[in-house]
Amino acid sequence: MSNLGFLRLRVVNPYEASFREARSAVGAAPVLASAEEYKSVAEAVADCSLVVGTTAVRHRELQHALRPLQQGAPIIRKRLRSGGRVALLFGSEKRGLANDDLSHCHWLMHIPTREEHISMNLGQAVAICLYELARGAGVARNRTQSKAAQNAEKIKPATAGEIERVTLMLLDALRASGYLGQRSVAAKEEKVRRMVRRLNLSANDADVWLGMLRQMVWKMKQQDG
Repeated sequence: MSNLGFLRLRVVNPYEASFREARSAVGAAPVLASAEEYKSVAEAVADCSLVVGTTAVRHRELQHALRPLQQGAPIIRKRLRSGGRVALLFGSEKRGLANDDLSHCHWLMHIPTREEHISMNLGQAVAICLYELARGAGVARNRTQSKAAQNAEKIKPATAGEIERVTLMLLDALRASGYLGQRSVAAKEEKVRRMVRRLNLSANDADVWLGMLRQMVWKMKQQDG
């Protein structure tokens, strides 16, 4: 991360016994020392307007758009140039990202490897992804965006936190309406979360949706009462 100019590391529920004792590469101690800890993926990506998950694909059934690194990187670079904050989400070395983790992502990205050997060391995967993001775009050398670049994107996309608030209110409405039953609730919630992220809501639209859903929930609960 430090080599390529990406200095903000966020971790979710790290194994404390080894995490805080971990040693960084020479000159990269500040990145590890300033790493931010969160209890959930939702909290970790709340201020990001684009969340991209990484996967080796394998044989799992994916519910997201999947892009190879060389196609996904330009999209991420464009969002960074416009002043947006992007989260690149990696799973654990052994298990990768769980379905619940993936439900917080807008889309997924993978590193093209040969079919016979798709597994890759986590540190190597991170380095390859960050190199592709920094390559030819000056992202690593110039993290400060000009005011003109920030204004280039007239419609401000909703952050992950804003989208999550809409999602939670929608789930509340679905529970109040009886749509969410007792069976397969977790799977339905993941499906709803993915659906909301595919809408690519702007910050203003997210605020409007939140207001509408809040009124609907209030009305339904009032009627039930």
